[in-house]
Amino acid sequence: MINEKIQKDVVLAPFTTFKIGGPARFLVEVKTREDLAEAVKWARDKEQPTYYLGGGSNLLITDEGFPGLVIRLANREAIIKGDRLYCGAGASLAYCISLSRGANLSGLEWGFGIPLATIGGSVRGNAGAFGASIGEIVETVEYFNVKKEKFEFLSRNDCDFDYRNSIFKKNLDMVVWNIVLRLKPATAEEISANIESNLTHRDKGQPKLPSAGSVFKNLFLNDILQVNPSLIEFINEQGVAKGGKIGAGYFIDLRGLKGKTIGGAKISLEHANFIVNTGRATAKDVLELIEFVKKEIELRFKIKLEEEIVILK
Repeated sequence: MINEKIQKDVVLAPFTTFKIGGPARFLVEVKTREDLAEAVKWARDKEQPTYYLGGGSNLLITDEGFPGLVIRLANREAIIKGDRLYCGAGASLAYCISLSRGANLSGLEWGFGIPLATIGGSVRGNAGAFGASIGEIVETVEYFNVKKEKFEFLSRNDCDFDYRNSIFKKNLDMVVWNIVLRLKPATAEEISANIESNLTHRDKGQPKLPSAGSVFKNLFLNDILQVNPSLIEFINEQGVAKGGKIGAGYFIDLRGLKGKTIGGAKISLEHANFIVNTGRATAKDVLELIEFVKKEIELRFKIKLEEEIVILK
């Protein structure tokens, strides 16, 4: 019975990489399809809002916490069959990278070094780095249709993958449950070289203090030039556009905001698109810093930044 598994007043900060956040009124871990379906029905019957939690690596939870049921996806199984990786939504990205690396399969190296990320959360937000994203290697997704109360499947082409987005992020009634990734054969040396290159880049340019990863989405060059065409000469001169996009951190750094602090939240000195928890940050501190950055960038460059992190309240 799902009733016996539901906990009350659980502090959520330890479930996130930010180490910030108040309590969930209720929390339950689900490992089976039956548990997920029962938890959703329980929340509906009790008229409780729901949130589906993965590894908490791209998430800011407010100090007030969440006033309903947090459903933590704990189906963590992963297995290789041929060139395909079959994994539950709760499977650790780090474990899946290790598994595919051991089978000489490539496609997930971009995720090496991302703390606590899960495959389900990565698919939902179409996570990626170094010019690659998980949506490119998704074959099928099994999801729970909350409205219909049944499990259904989508192929990659039907998942509406876009930059840091998917149909599952747009539609909260579609809960990612199982994923099939199609990987590519590669030599151990090629995979190791990719991982080492990515890890070196992360070690040099990303902070060690708790954070939620990139706070803001990178910007499309065409969008920037539509609102501020005068930047084209400067952008071309600096050579900062890559793949038609420019990192939000570039403009934050250019505005001189590295090191800006509000309470215990600080814009990282290593990477301007990271806000770090110096040890005593509250969600209020982070939210105020986010708004400060957005206003400064719009004032100086006429550019509107959009959050990449999810804010749960």
